[in-house]
Amino acid sequence: MQKDNQHANPRKRDEELNKEVTRDEEATVSKENEDKLTDAAVADQKQQDELQQKYDDLNNSYLRLHAEFDNFRKRTLKEKADLIKSGGERVLLDIISLVDDFERALVILHEAEDKDAMLEGMDLIYGKFINFLKQHGVKEIETIGLPFDADRFEAVTTIPAQDESQKGVVVDCIMKGYALNEKIIRFPKVIVGE
Repeated sequence: MQKDNQHANPRKRDEELNKEVTRDEEATVSKENEDKLTDAAVADQKQQDELQQKYDDLNNSYLRLHAEFDNFRKRTLKEKADLIKSGGERVLLDIISLVDDFERALVILHEAEDKDAMLEGMDLIYGKFINFLKQHGVKEIETIGLPFDADRFEAVTTIPAQDESQKGVVVDCIMKGYALNEKIIRFPKVIVGE
């Protein structure tokens, strides 16, 4: 019986040893898996932290750019409004100097008896007005003798042409037209031959 016990014992021992080895292997595998999972979790957390930092940086950059653009827009609107308010200042100062000339001419007209002096004064003021317009980019639109162009002229009436060369041509100008830097600001009113 002892032999049986000895046989039984070594078997039991083998089984117990196998169980222990299996438990140890499972514990080792389990510990390795835990280490791998922990490493993966740490790596995932690190990656998540990096992505969050990048997101925060990009969001801050976006907010700064948005604020800068908003400030730029407000500044340009204010500058434009200021320019519109004061943009005509130079023109008005030039007109005021012409008004001064007219006032002097009126004083002379009341005191003077010489028509030639009055005409000369008016011609000088007219010349100043024409120069003023030229300085500000305003040009008179030529009309008489040119073929009628509905895009550039406003026909008030037509008259019978005296000869063939006057048909469809501007024969008279009732009111002059002006262009500011090639853009028509007042269309000339003309009479066209037909």
